[in-house]
Amino acid sequence: MRLIRIKEVMHRTGLARSTIYKFMKLDKFPKQVPIGGLAAWDESEVDGWICQKIEFRNNKLNENKLEYILPA
Repeated sequence: MRLIRIKEVMHRTGLARSTIYKFMKLDKFPKQVPIGGLAAWDESEVDGWICQKIEFRNNKLNENKLEYILPA
């Protein structure tokens, strides 16, 4: 397991610091791991969150293609 700090989380996700904390509060983003008064995130959890977003996007694209091919 590798822990990453907020700047790396922001870089990887493209989210602002305030958005990351807002999403955490809404249980829409991985929680921090407290380490000696500092906070970090589990790298694999952040990567998993990013992968979920990509998967969701891809599923939506596939649904839209089916709607175009097979109109209701």
